This record gives sequence, structure tokens and C-alpha cells, in this order.
Amino acid sequence: QLRRQARERREYLQRRAREQQQQRQRERRESLRRALDENRLLPTELRHEALALQKELEFDFEAPAGTGDSQDDEYRWAGLEPPKVMVTTSRDPSSRLRLFAKELCLLLPGARRMNRGRAELGALVGACRAAGVTDLLVLHETRGRPDGLTVSHLPHGPTAHFTLSGAVLRQEVGGLGGAPLAAPHLLLLRLDSTLGKRVGTILKHLFPVPRPDSRRVVTFANEDDVILVRNHVYRRRGRTVELEEVGPRFQLRPYLIRLGTLEQGDAADVEWRWHPYTATAPKRRLLSAT
Repeated sequence: QLRRQARERREYLQRRAREQQQQRQRERRESLRRALDENRLLPTELRHEALALQKELEFDFEAPAGTGDSQDDEYRWAGLEPPKVMVTTSRDPSSRLRLFAKELCLLLPGARRMNRGRAELGALVGACRAAGVTDLLVLHETRGRPDGLTVSHLPHGPTAHFTLSGAVLRQEVGGLGGAPLAAPHLLLLRLDSTLGKRVGTILKHLFPVPRPDSRRVVTFANEDDVILVRNHVYRRRGRTVELEEVGPRFQLRPYLIRLGTLEQGDAADVEWRWHPYTATAPKRRLLSAT
């Protein structure tokens, strides 16, 4: 089992390195093509290999639509089977964090909650991998207030770290009936940048494919790089539609994405990291294209 996991991880890294090299080569060819079309001087870094790149342009063609890369390789077969999600917490959780973990399982259809106990991360991830779990969610807290969420996709990654704020439990929303258990339709709003699509891919594959007649909607709405998570059910009243929030309600903000699993820690490659103290002129929007 360990040898097979090491081999699959090695093949994944080799495939990713080869795709990155091909992407850099495509960018150099495109830069040469633009220089030739606009009849201007070649870029300095391309002058030594311009003739070889020009020969490659004769056989260059557009990649077919829908061609994925190794970053999305772990989600290639998503949707064929429902995801198996495991939710756990940090050690010695408070009563509020345990209740929030229980309600997070209601938000994610089919998710199961596991008591952390004294289990180490390596043993925790190994047990989930052996049981066929596709995603491991770990909730963190500070003084009884949920403030962190880690989503680790198994068996090889990626692992996304979020800060969690504004957690409102179902009973605090008020006026609720039973918890809806149907698979929801998903709304991903303003997650249209490269990073936003990557975060949206990680979040949406926590949910199974819904039935067309499902009356439940889960929304991930980006507002100033903060993802608002809302859970609603709707009912048709003649020509009108009534929307009712059923909770829980919270906000997410990504700050780190690693290509490995959770137990690898700093040994995994960093795909993206939030740099809050970078001096920029206008405020950048990371999750949306505008």
C-alpha cells in the first residue's frame, strides 16, 4: 500500500513537472508569434531559440476544449460516485465546535463526523485513506469560537486552508424545521479568476451530484475575497418562489493551498499563499477577475 501511494505520488509530480515545462514552451511560442505578427523586435530571451521555435510554430495547434492538467487530476473522476467526506476537529474541542461540526455534516450530504481524540495527523489521514474517504475536513477554534477550516483531498491532495468567521448555528438562525438532507444545487458567484476557479473546484467536489428536483441550494458568494456560505431551501407558491435560510452560516477566506495531503505539512509544495503585507497600489481582487 505504501509503495503504491509513493509510486502514484511520484507519477503525479512527474506529470505536473512535464506539463509545466510544456506550458512554458507554449508561452514562448506565443510570444514569438505575437512579435512576428506585429512586426516588432523579438524579445531578448527568445533570440537564441527563435529559429527552433519558428519551426515548432508550423506544427502548433490549439489544445482541445476541456483538456485538464495535473492540478485537476484528482478530480477527474469526480461525479461518478458520491464523495465520502469525513469531518473532525482539533484536539479537546469545545461544545460549540462539536455542535458546529455536527451541523457541517448536515450541510454536506453523506458526511460523517469523527471524534479526534488523541489521534495524530498521520494516523488520521492513513485511516481515512484506507477507508476510501475522498475529503478530510478539520475544524479549528480559538477560545470556543470556530476560526479555521482545512480541506484535504485524498489520496494525494490538494489541501486548502481557510480562515472561518461569523459562524452562526442553525438554532441561531431561527424559525427552522427539520434539516434538509437532499443533495443541494450549488451557486458559485464571482469565483471566476484562476485562483477562484481552483477554490471553487475544491469546494464543489465536497457535494454529490443533486437530483433535478432538489429544493435545496448552497451558495458560495465571493465578496471582497471573502466567501459567504449560505444554505437555503425554496418553495414555489404559484408564480413566486419563497426562499428560506436553514443554516449554518459562515464565511471562508483562503490563505494557503498545498499540493500534498494534510499530514505532509511543510514538505508539500505550496501552490498558492496569501501575502497580506505586499505593497500594492489598488486593492487586488484574488478570487474574482474584476
